[in-house]
Amino acid sequence: MGACGRWAADAPAGDVVADSGRAAAASPDDRGPYDVVEVETDLMVEMRDGVHLATDVYRPARGEAPVDERFPVLLHRTPYDKTARGLVAQARWFATHGYVVVLQDTRGLYRSEGEFQKYNRYDAPDGFDTIAWIAGLDYVLPSVGMWGTSYGAHTQADAAKLDPPALATAVLTMGGLSDGWDHKVRNHGAFELGQQLGWAHDQLAAVTDDPELRERLGREPVSEWFDLIPFRQGHNPLSVAPNFEAYFLGMQNHGDYDEYWSGIGRNWVEYYDGTADIPMLHVGGWYDPYAGGTIRNFVELARRKRAPMRLVMGPWTHGAASRSYAGDVEFGDAAAIPEFSRGFHLRWFDAHLKGELADERGASGDSARIFLMGTGDGHRDPNGRLYHGGRWIDAASWPLPGTRTVPYYAWGDGTLRPEPPLADGGATTYTYDPHAPVPTIGGSFSGALKRGAYDQVERPFRSLEGGSENGFYGSRPPYPRLRDRPDVLVFETPPLEEDVTVVGPITVRLWVSSSAVDTDFTAKLIDVYPPGGDWPEGFDLNLTDGIIRARYRGSRERAELMEPGVVYEVVIEPFPTANLFKAGHRIRIDISSSNYPRFDVNPNTGEPLGRHTHMIAADNTVYHDAAHPSQVELPIAQLAGG
Repeated sequence: MGACGRWAADAPAGDVVADSGRAAAASPDDRGPYDVVEVETDLMVEMRDGVHLATDVYRPARGEAPVDERFPVLLHRTPYDKTARGLVAQARWFATHGYVVVLQDTRGLYRSEGEFQKYNRYDAPDGFDTIAWIAGLDYVLPSVGMWGTSYGAHTQADAAKLDPPALATAVLTMGGLSDGWDHKVRNHGAFELGQQLGWAHDQLAAVTDDPELRERLGREPVSEWFDLIPFRQGHNPLSVAPNFEAYFLGMQNHGDYDEYWSGIGRNWVEYYDGTADIPMLHVGGWYDPYAGGTIRNFVELARRKRAPMRLVMGPWTHGAASRSYAGDVEFGDAAAIPEFSRGFHLRWFDAHLKGELADERGASGDSARIFLMGTGDGHRDPNGRLYHGGRWIDAASWPLPGTRTVPYYAWGDGTLRPEPPLADGGATTYTYDPHAPVPTIGGSFSGALKRGAYDQVERPFRSLEGGSENGFYGSRPPYPRLRDRPDVLVFETPPLEEDVTVVGPITVRLWVSSSAVDTDFTAKLIDVYPPGGDWPEGFDLNLTDGIIRARYRGSRERAELMEPGVVYEVVIEPFPTANLFKAGHRIRIDISSSNYPRFDVNPNTGEPLGRHTHMIAADNTVYHDAAHPSQVELPIAQLAGG
């Protein structure tokens, strides 16, 4: 049985949710036509295996009773507590606009029964069963829209994979991973350590019923756990919660792509064909760890489905679509969607659940709306951020029509040129020591690693790459710029004579060898501002980066160790990006073998993943001659208006 209460639209904003009572449904300026929202809390909805999930239902009402009318439904399934203040405010605002809103704690968390496992096999059937339960309510239209960010997008994707009859549309924001092997969990063989360990630490602290454990986790930052990797079963900080330990060890130790990675909870690619054919809005950010998966989901579902698919990609870090900046970089007021959590969503749902708008895309019919970074002048704004600027562009597809791929080649003198290298171009060797890895600074990462702390929410991750940045996790005195480290190879163009617009997927092809049987290779694409003005030392802006674990250079299904000294081709696929490299700037790629703690360090020993017993240094070589033309392939776009 659930509790019942009523929330008034004109009550003081921001009241805390209770089992019953009155609180603000929306601010007086933007509330809908329904002044009161009726809510039932903690309805225990039964799943097919007998587990019950705690569910709250918000209904439009007037006076003393719900409106006697059937409404379409908006569903949000979350591992982050259905009673969270911001989520509840959003739910009751939607309800005042004529929607029944359903919020649900996912399995094993907060008030729901069952055992939690991240990216589990239950989220898909649980979503299907919840939608079927909703469709049976006598006060709803059997037309359900879903929304949510991060894991809230993942739960939408999982439900859609089973094609529930009543599911009508979805807005997936910065989540819904396409393939956990190549991003978010592992990344082309490497383990997304900072993401996964940070999430486990923070979520365990949020859900544990043990006050002593909660207090300990509150004062013990996850950075104190990094050096304990690899975790051993029963001998790690997560062993206090066996369900958390079990899913984490599975991710840490499972390398080869097999049924573990193709399972419904960690993969969408294998389930595209059976996915519901419904309108979907895919929202991502260039600095979001789901960026590549967001674009892939849009492209592949648009190719397979008849229903409209739309892509919106902004210059955002994870969950920050309402911001105009990312770390130390400002993109201008136009970059932010200030009413993202409300009006932006409402327009989509009104169009696809109520038919009130012909199409949220507008008259042009364009399906991709992309923020092109880099149109600014680079001045330091009042907040101390570099003004990189940018503008929105609309296109019928992705990649943008008319895009051509241009290779830029690494030369032995450290330049990056569109001309292939010479026959005697040679090679460059550096030593990668896993005991002193290159620290993570910038990139598509949903957190900050500074002053030894990992923080997903309060402090957005810095998107710049460089400077004397003491305080970043893993940085050591004298805190050199990354380009000045001996284990980072830098290849850059001369100052550009004219603007170069790069929009689309990035591919880095390297010819390499190593003294070790296994190692990693990393690549970063960087927009280099010239010295002068507000930035006397220049400014190195990390646009996108990627990694490949060498044992998976030929096949992700089967690891194959290297033979020391033998030359191999490896391919690195950073996330796509969209950036205007202005005249006078340089295009740069940095090559190395670590990016820690975003990714775990490769011990170079060739031992089973997650089970190594020691680490050794590796001498890694990148070749740049005519027979081994290491290169970055850039998608050059021709856009109207420059």
